[in-house]
Amino acid sequence: MKQHKNPAMKNRGKGIVMTKILLIFFITTQMLFAGVSASVDMQSVEEGEMVTYSLQIAGESVKRPEIATICDSDVLSTSSQTNMQIINGSVSKNYTLNYKFAPQKSCKIESFEIEIDGKKERTKEIEISVKAPSQTKDANFMLLLHSDKKELYVSEAFELTLLFKQKDGSNAIDSKFTPPAMDGFWVREESKPQKYQEDGYTVTKVVYTLLAQRVGMQKIGRAKIQIASRDTKIDGWGGWIPTIKWKNHFSNELDLSVKPLPSGVSLVGDFTITLSLDKAEVNANEALDATVSVSGSGNLEDIKSFKPNIPNVAVFDEKIVIDGKKLSQKLTFVAESDFMIPPLKLTYFDINSKEIKTITTNEIAIKVKNQKPKEELTIKKPEEFHEETLAPAPQDKSDAVMLFFVFFTGLVVGAALMMFKKLPQIKKAKKSSIKEPKALLAKLMAYKEDAEVKRLIEILEKNIYTNDKTEIDKKVLKEVLKRYKLD
Repeated sequence: MKQHKNPAMKNRGKGIVMTKILLIFFITTQMLFAGVSASVDMQSVEEGEMVTYSLQIAGESVKRPEIATICDSDVLSTSSQTNMQIINGSVSKNYTLNYKFAPQKSCKIESFEIEIDGKKERTKEIEISVKAPSQTKDANFMLLLHSDKKELYVSEAFELTLLFKQKDGSNAIDSKFTPPAMDGFWVREESKPQKYQEDGYTVTKVVYTLLAQRVGMQKIGRAKIQIASRDTKIDGWGGWIPTIKWKNHFSNELDLSVKPLPSGVSLVGDFTITLSLDKAEVNANEALDATVSVSGSGNLEDIKSFKPNIPNVAVFDEKIVIDGKKLSQKLTFVAESDFMIPPLKLTYFDINSKEIKTITTNEIAIKVKNQKPKEELTIKKPEEFHEETLAPAPQDKSDAVMLFFVFFTGLVVGAALMMFKKLPQIKKAKKSSIKEPKALLAKLMAYKEDAEVKRLIEILEKNIYTNDKTEIDKKVLKEVLKRYKLD
């Protein structure tokens, strides 16, 4: 005869079983979360991709580790989360510490020591594999580098083109761009970004004008762009929550061969040169302005001043100005008589013919009107003293006293007259040097061979034509005016 079990006893047995299962679950949970454990979200990544290193720590008192670098890479950001659990009236704390970094090569994450409830625990080591960045033809985001030259000369200009391609329909919440490393190159110009559509992509184009500065094989590094897109992750309760995920995209690298220029040449390219004047003839001591222009492609920045050296002509040069592929420099000439502007030369290595070339401007004759004829410099010799035989005077004492008095009075009057005579000349010299510098300059130009005069002319020219304020030595000026009788 079968015995039937009491339903109450049956339910009671089920309750005991459930209690045991829950007890085992809680014990297992405590065992799992006791101490510390380490993990990463990805063990195999491409160069530059972000890896999240996480530490799960259980304990009441935890001394958090100070981690600044992982795998020889700086920690880029950190975050933490704290959970509390109550089991049979006991409260336990669980901590999750996250560290984001971008490994540059395959490495091993070292073991870290952490103090938990007065006891030191260590994490396990984790291997990270880093692969070279790859780019598929149909990727949502692409970066491309292109150079119009693979071989070039040092100081030769060339164009580097950067293309960023984003597939239509692919959304990016945010982006961060890092330009390519260009060590060994000088960036002359960077164009503004240009956008256009091509083969289902939105393309952004930037063109750099570069000049190579080192001889040998030179490398242009990868450009990088970080793209933020929407993603999801599981929270502590097993649910999905929205989040943002960053991913790095890299361009290709470029290797360029840079050759040296021939000896004695520093310019390379293809140039033309011209000289233009504001007028064909000028008055004496009137400024004549001229402009030197150099056009073409090449290292215009290395061109020196075109200021020529012309005898008896004051020449002033202004700062060279470069605008794109054109260079210009203003020259000013001041003279008292006709002169010639010599050919202005430019020597460079022609990039097309691979030869050294010299280009020049034409020689230009300048007519100067109202010229003042030069006065010949005459130096008077001191008159020879002729000794005369005088008849002996009578030895009268009163006549001698009278003669001495007359001689002394004449000497004083003569000295006074000389001082009054020289005073207007001194005032005139002072007036010329301060109030009428152009008139003084014109007078001195005829005696430019004199070293002191030449120095005075240089100071006057700077003060007149370059707004300089150098003070003239009045004593020297006075002596010069006296020497050449320039009243």
